[in-house]
Amino acid sequence: MDHNLALLLIFSLCVIGPCAVFAVGSYASINALGRNPSSAPKIFTAMIIGLVFAESIAVIAMLIVFQLFSKT
Repeated sequence: MDHNLALLLIFSLCVIGPCAVFAVGSYASINALGRNPSSAPKIFTAMIIGLVFAESIAVIAMLIVFQLFSKT
């Protein structure tokens, strides 16, 4: 397998994974808010923390892939 093709595959997975986390987390929080609107501050805080972790993992993975691209 070509080195650049492998890195592009890794990069695409690094983007698709956090996007899936964003979609599932947002969907679950909207459903939870629909069932119990009075718990909005707790749900919002948990959702933001989860999304921040997903975003940080995506950024770290993209930095690693960019570092690997620079070595070719």
